[in-house]
Amino acid sequence: MNTTVAKPKLDKLVIYQIFTRLFGNQNTTNHRNGTLAQNGVGKFADIDDRALTDLRAFGATHLWFTGILEHATATDYSAFGIRPDDPSVVKGQAGSPYAVKDYYDVDPDMAVDVPNRMAEFESLLHRTQGHGLKVIIDFVPNHVARQYHSDRKPAGVRDLGEADDTQQAFSAQNNFYYLPGRQFVTPACEPDRQQIREYPAKVTGSGSLTEAPSIDDWYETVKLNYGIDVFNGWVGHFDPPPATWHQMLDILLFWAAKGVDGFRCDMAHLIPVEFWHWAIGQVKSRYPHLIFIAEIYDPGLYRRFIEEGGFDYLYDKVGLYDSLRRLMEGHGSCHDITRVWQQESGDFSEHMLRFLETHDEQRIASRFFAGDPWIAVPAMVVTATLHTGPLLLYFGQELGVRAEGSEGFSGDDGRTTIFDYWGIPEWQDYLRSGFDNGALPPDTQQLKAFYGRLNALVNQSDAIQNGAFYDLQWANNQTPGYNGNRLYSYLRHTGQQRLLIVCNFDRTQRADTTIQIPTHAWQTMQLDETATYRFVDVFGANFDAEIIGSSGVPVTLPPLGVLILEIR
Repeated sequence: MNTTVAKPKLDKLVIYQIFTRLFGNQNTTNHRNGTLAQNGVGKFADIDDRALTDLRAFGATHLWFTGILEHATATDYSAFGIRPDDPSVVKGQAGSPYAVKDYYDVDPDMAVDVPNRMAEFESLLHRTQGHGLKVIIDFVPNHVARQYHSDRKPAGVRDLGEADDTQQAFSAQNNFYYLPGRQFVTPACEPDRQQIREYPAKVTGSGSLTEAPSIDDWYETVKLNYGIDVFNGWVGHFDPPPATWHQMLDILLFWAAKGVDGFRCDMAHLIPVEFWHWAIGQVKSRYPHLIFIAEIYDPGLYRRFIEEGGFDYLYDKVGLYDSLRRLMEGHGSCHDITRVWQQESGDFSEHMLRFLETHDEQRIASRFFAGDPWIAVPAMVVTATLHTGPLLLYFGQELGVRAEGSEGFSGDDGRTTIFDYWGIPEWQDYLRSGFDNGALPPDTQQLKAFYGRLNALVNQSDAIQNGAFYDLQWANNQTPGYNGNRLYSYLRHTGQQRLLIVCNFDRTQRADTTIQIPTHAWQTMQLDETATYRFVDVFGANFDAEIIGSSGVPVTLPPLGVLILEIR
């Protein structure tokens, strides 16, 4: 096969991920392991009308606000009735946003007036939607902070662990897993200096069955129990639905009632698909337009999580991201892109969320990845235009953020820290300018303009939004000058628009070749291959030629060059 058979859903979203505590921080101190008072923190209010106007003009359709829920932190908010956390089970000064300590509250760091924090988030929610943007937040179902305690849960809601029988290692009606007779030992400090007293020890968020997880483990979290007996073959006990199912459904409905438009579900593949089927169905029966995105890294589960679980979108990390990363690093092959849609996700490609950066991945411009943001040009074009599924961009990606140095708990690893209070220099310059593109360095202006043009294409092109896909690799493998390891070509087409897209992944060699469009492709597009067509670039290249369809399209692409030609 050289085409996908997926039916488009008319939902080519452009999701822009904002790490909320970093977005608005203009403090440039950047002390390693610095406190909030030293290094500052962004606020909900910093994502103001000016910022939202800029993001809408940039082409975003959805904003994913990362780190909204209250999580464990080294900052003391006890004066506001929030229990302090033992620093030995907090990663960094700010703490991990995925160590949630109250599902019914928002992070006090980001409030100007801490007691008014929920109202400040609600204001951000309504402000964002007022600009025509939809709001996605994290749902973190697999694990919670070691010292989870909700002080904002609604009346009548039972707290997690409140009714657990802690003498039972496993019970389907417990919220947590226990290690009876054993006490938790944190790797972050000497046992005699440990303040936290967790007895019996709970199973760590990663699922490691030890009371003494390693420093490289998710030691700051504990795993939630969805009725899977992790001690005896991971057998499921789902009838009646376990207690955790009901409590997590209540949390989803709580935020849906606030008016959020979707959930990015952290490590969704660690939760039984039976729960997702049960919970997503009930949420969507009340909020049918709410979307669910699964962070998932097991292609063997993709189909089940869509067809049975009910997810709208899945991460395409181990498929497309990994394939494109290899190409950007100078190895790998464009044939891997064909393999992704042929063998992993081609017949449900409209459900795959594509990206090159997230908070988990290294920055493209870092020395740990490409070292140069311009190397991403062909990879971003493929990411954005391969199929009808949504596109994800991480804030600062369009400015070439490098993520240099060690911020604190987060080491010098090419990632923007999620654990520390920090300022991002490239982003802060743009922020201080009032989102003035003219204030950016010339190369950064051009980079941001590239991303803006790409978003505009995604938002405006009928072929990209709604069209079918046709892979041209097989038809060009024997074409003179066509290096199938470094060149990737394909068609996107509807009855209203046909596009030929050609990407050169070679960093040093230009491509001189003729792209052959086979008879079957012309038939698929319902066009006569013997007719003459005008091929016009719609992405900024100087290409405008009249060509007989069956003769092929002569192209010259510079290193890392792309052509997006409309067939008229």
